[in-house]
Amino acid sequence: MIAYLEQQHDFVHDNDTTLDGTIDYHSTLIKDFGGLHSTSPFAVIRPSSTAIHFASHSPTLTVTARGNGHSINGQSISTNNHGLLIDMKSFTLHDVVLSNNNTTVDVNGGALWEDVLKSCVMNYGLAPRSWTDYLGLTVGGTLSNGGVSGQTFRYGPQTSNVTELEVVTGNGETVVCSSQDNSDLFFAVLGGLGQFGIITRARVVVQPAPDMVRWIRVVYSEFEDFTRDAEWLITRPEGESFDYVEGFLFVNSDDPVNGWPSVVLEADQLPDPSVMTRSDNPVMYCLELALHYSKENCSSTVDTMATRLLERLRFMKDTLFKVDLSYIEFLLRVKEAEKQAKANGIWDAPHPWLNLFVSKSSISDFNHFVFKKILKDGIGGPMLVYPILRSRWDERTSVVLPDGDIFYIVALLRFTNPYQKSPSVRDLVAQNHEIFQVCVRNGLNFKLYLPHYNTKEGWKQHFGDRWPRFVEMKSRYDPLAILAPGQKIFTRNNIGE
Repeated sequence: MIAYLEQQHDFVHDNDTTLDGTIDYHSTLIKDFGGLHSTSPFAVIRPSSTAIHFASHSPTLTVTARGNGHSINGQSISTNNHGLLIDMKSFTLHDVVLSNNNTTVDVNGGALWEDVLKSCVMNYGLAPRSWTDYLGLTVGGTLSNGGVSGQTFRYGPQTSNVTELEVVTGNGETVVCSSQDNSDLFFAVLGGLGQFGIITRARVVVQPAPDMVRWIRVVYSEFEDFTRDAEWLITRPEGESFDYVEGFLFVNSDDPVNGWPSVVLEADQLPDPSVMTRSDNPVMYCLELALHYSKENCSSTVDTMATRLLERLRFMKDTLFKVDLSYIEFLLRVKEAEKQAKANGIWDAPHPWLNLFVSKSSISDFNHFVFKKILKDGIGGPMLVYPILRSRWDERTSVVLPDGDIFYIVALLRFTNPYQKSPSVRDLVAQNHEIFQVCVRNGLNFKLYLPHYNTKEGWKQHFGDRWPRFVEMKSRYDPLAILAPGQKIFTRNNIGE
């Protein structure tokens, strides 16, 4: 089949229209967002419904569905020059299609969430109820992993907020699936790391979109107070808590990237310097909260609700930062940070990120061994940590969670700066490995989120007793192991156990 494609290349130019799409033949290196891996795929297809059929008739070709390329460890690129890379963003958004009495919308798998947001809100006054913090990601990409943010405690991850999928399996079949029809494929694909099929359409749950958001940050000096309050907030009934609950830690210094300046919401909110010296802890903790409201609600109503909730919390009382902004502005706040990072030249630098789920039973030890020791000087980017309710996850999906009714997302979002003296990328990757080993040595209950392992044994340990089912689904829906080779779970034509 490679010979056939090469023959095609002999008499066509770039942007060939063979294979029901366009093909680019080139040797340009393609990187993902992590910037740690690169490859030159055999061809980039925009898009092709027959790419999988092509690959299945070849002894070596694989197929990678690439959305916005936001993976960290090469998951969204081909592993070698025997790969076909499907550019999922070439699936244009089209019109968002309402269904089921305006409770769901149908969107393409290659659509960016930011475009889905704008279309839903502006055209219908609706919005998906579960998000990621950064919305420059494709629908199919986040549904293949989980999709978490500050609303997850209430509505669950994005994988729990979709009712139907259209999937092209590794067999080349287009299958519509849901929890009632072809349910084994439906749940396998959700959080399935792209191993069983490519999501080409998703039916996403929506609800009326609020107009405005009261965005609040409060600071803690003690981790125990921070976690106690965060867990209290996420276990309150709807209407008796904030609509958004996240958290992060920062260095107890005036460092503009890692310290107190990273907490304020507006430039004139920087606290009195005496606040920084009140605690001798090397790191501090910030709860990030939000209340949704409509334009009809007077500000006093929002003030009353926020005050009633905040007065129950144990934060440092002179560290309350707040701002009001539109719902769309709030959800696209990271987009503004992206613009600044691109202007500063650091967005395209390597990002050796690390994401984990840590059980409530182990989060205090994680704070002791990792936050207060290994990361006490910061990481040059956000260090997110906040609790999530296990009950909001549908455990029939492929996502693997740690034990316990409550677990924490820990996201170490490093930004390397090529214009400043900083640890090398190799050192930062080594530090990620050190954190992983510290968790293992000290018996912490955790799972990698957006997992990455280089060995079959590592993947077996990750999935635990769910590994045989994962292999069974792979054998059923992608028996040649054509799909998503960048995950390094299975090798072409060799699934095996």
